[in-house]
Amino acid sequence: MPSGKEIRTKIKTVQNTQKITRAMEMVAASKMRRAQDRMRAARPYAEKIRVVAAHMSHSHPEYRHPFIVPREQVKRVGIVVVSSDKGLCGGLNTNLLRLVVGQMKAWHDQALEVEVCAIGNKSLGFLQRFGASVSAHAVGLGDSPHLDQLIGPVKVMLDAYTEGRIDALYVAYNQFINTMRQEPRVDQLLPLSGERMGAASGHWDYLYEPDPQTAVNALLTRYIEALIYQAVAENMASEQSARMVAMKAASDNAGNVIDELRLVYNKTRQAAITKELSEIVAGAAAV
Repeated sequence: MPSGKEIRTKIKTVQNTQKITRAMEMVAASKMRRAQDRMRAARPYAEKIRVVAAHMSHSHPEYRHPFIVPREQVKRVGIVVVSSDKGLCGGLNTNLLRLVVGQMKAWHDQALEVEVCAIGNKSLGFLQRFGASVSAHAVGLGDSPHLDQLIGPVKVMLDAYTEGRIDALYVAYNQFINTMRQEPRVDQLLPLSGERMGAASGHWDYLYEPDPQTAVNALLTRYIEALIYQAVAENMASEQSARMVAMKAASDNAGNVIDELRLVYNKTRQAAITKELSEIVAGAAAV
């Protein structure tokens, strides 16, 4: 049985760990509120531009953008994987990467090549170890990501689609449902399909200024960038929520460990006192 001093040292160590996890829980709770506000502020814009892009896929302008034209044969796909830069957020990244690996294996079974854009340290490190073909990445986005940090990696994938190096583009991220629930999901971005996005079939007509090519090019590029930014915002809100829950669970577990160690310490101390009293009584009896 360990001595009382060793048990006190363990209790102190666990208490110090509990202080750290409680501090991280409060920090995550504060960041979570800001991340949720940012995510909810971006949602209406992302939904509106999604609707406009879906309607545009049914329109018949003089110019048809490559993002709208479906490919006859899909040989190579691209996927943008959005993860966190830091860990200690439970199984958030693990669940997402497990879904991505399963999807990539399904594509390989169909003899499709996969090109990856990693956003976040966790996805970049994992995909490099996994042996995936990583063509672009963005890390160190911080607590307030800006669209300027995402334009470069996203443009690499858009150029690959425009040039025909990939025939479909997907995005994988954690969708924020509520504080206790985050769902990993994979959505298809390109080619743009109004039916897949829930737009009613029919012909839509728009007035383009200055001309259809300029307006459509700008709109569809902004559409992809907006959805990628929304995915990053959703993933960041999910990250802070998952970290707050994980740190609360760690603090509670540390409290349980402390209670158990204190019980063991009290039993050890009582055994030592009983032993000393028995020795005293035995010595007095011998005299």
